[in-house]
Amino acid sequence: MFGFFKSSKTQPDVATTAATEVATEGATEVAPESAPASIPEAAPAPKLSWAQRLKSGLARTRNTFTSQIAGLFGVGAQIDEALFEELETVLLSADVGVEATRHLIDKLHSRIKRDRLTDASQLKEALKEELADLLAPLERPLDLGAAKPFVIMLAGVNGAGKTTTIGKLAHRFQAEGKSVLLAAGDTFRAAAREQLAEWGKRNNVEVISSQGGDPAAVIFDAIQSARARGIDVVLADTGGRLPTQLHLMEEIRKVKRVIQKADPGAPHEVLLVLDANIGQNTLMQVKAFDEALGLTGLVMTKLDGTAKGGVIAALAKRQPVPVRFIGVGEGLEDLQPFRVAEFVEALFG
Repeated sequence: MFGFFKSSKTQPDVATTAATEVATEGATEVAPESAPASIPEAAPAPKLSWAQRLKSGLARTRNTFTSQIAGLFGVGAQIDEALFEELETVLLSADVGVEATRHLIDKLHSRIKRDRLTDASQLKEALKEELADLLAPLERPLDLGAAKPFVIMLAGVNGAGKTTTIGKLAHRFQAEGKSVLLAAGDTFRAAAREQLAEWGKRNNVEVISSQGGDPAAVIFDAIQSARARGIDVVLADTGGRLPTQLHLMEEIRKVKRVIQKADPGAPHEVLLVLDANIGQNTLMQVKAFDEALGLTGLVMTKLDGTAKGGVIAALAKRQPVPVRFIGVGEGLEDLQPFRVAEFVEALFG
């Protein structure tokens, strides 16, 4: 069954028409049942593991990061202040940030004294370990068993990938055996509603939506519907907004207050979706949305399109909000929980 729209503000005939439009919009031509005998069928591409996709996705950051580090920490290289000055430049180039860079360099100085290191080649493994220790507080897996329905509110600026993230999370939670309902809280951008409806169709998940209505009311209705039907997870989309748009930041505060009226314990998770391409600007976004909503987690998207993957280290030092998921591609399987050991290993290649 395809996902469909449902809202107290939308008439059934309009909902049916909207669902039909979404269902037919992505229609494609049907390919011939068989290719000519003279053309051999292409062998299916081998499916990459998550570790392989992560390593591939972090290629740009790794090329900036480890290729330069390899030169610094080569066999026979001297441990001196010139090495640390170059290392500082490399870390800053990968957007690790000033505070996290200073933290890592100070830790390496301590390791040299403690472990009596004399060769620069020994520092590479030490750096990996110190980076893993810095990132460790960010690895906190999401627990969906704390409530039913478990309400997840997603926020972020325009273009960060909120709606796509919702679709991927819906797919993931269903694979874990959870029932899911989507709330189209971005009520004023038609493209967002249509995109969420398409994700609902792909995942066979219902979408509660209303054209041009109150976003808080749509999410309220979705929570009530989920409770009545025994749904496990509600994923609530919200309209994109910049932290400097004060009236929109106040609006999203209202959305959270209304959610709490539907369920005093909700939202059980408030996720900020971040585009890794913006580098150090993520710190400002996390600070502003945390002050407005009280963030419980982050989703870092588009790590495959940037050389600034080191910004996660900057977040660990300045804004240590758990990173629940990271994304390294467009595929459904390219959004996975953040695991420090996997991330550091992929970063160093």
